[in-house]
Amino acid sequence: MLHIFEILKRRRSVRQFNHDSINKEILIKLVEAGIWAPTGGNAQTWFFIIVTNLEKIEKIKATSPGISGTPRALIVICQDKEFAYKKGGEVGRDVLSVMDSAMAAQNILLQACEEKLGSCVVYSFYKKGLKILLNLPNNIVPELIITLGYPKVIPKAPIRKLNGIYFFEVFQNETRK
Repeated sequence: MLHIFEILKRRRSVRQFNHDSINKEILIKLVEAGIWAPTGGNAQTWFFIIVTNLEKIEKIKATSPGISGTPRALIVICQDKEFAYKKGGEVGRDVLSVMDSAMAAQNILLQACEEKLGSCVVYSFYKKGLKILLNLPNNIVPELIITLGYPKVIPKAPIRKLNGIYFFEVFQNETRK
């Protein structure tokens, strides 16, 4: 079993998938990983739409320039903006719900890596079109799409630089190179 730091370093944004379907229990486990992410004020104002129907995935792709390849499943992370406002006012609706979606996405990505799935977070999509395709009411807003599938190609890890990006106590005027 991998330790969390190894999983963090192994996870890649995968955009090319093979044709193997993903077991529904694994997809539910990914959502369960998502709900264990922190939420502002423990609001938990999210919904997760799992899409496995390939025709529907193709329709979503048509409104989502950020989706490439042919994913075998999508998890659309949505927020109930009315409930988020009720729980946390404007900050809850406009800031915390977005952060909560991002943190849930990270948990899903890490669990997908553990399950040997490829994944990629997509923000480039037409929200109104996605709302129609997923039959979302006005108060439920799609925030992110996670594409999923067994990887055909795993991209090489990009170089990460640790030097010059962290400071103790105060920022030091460093020039990025």
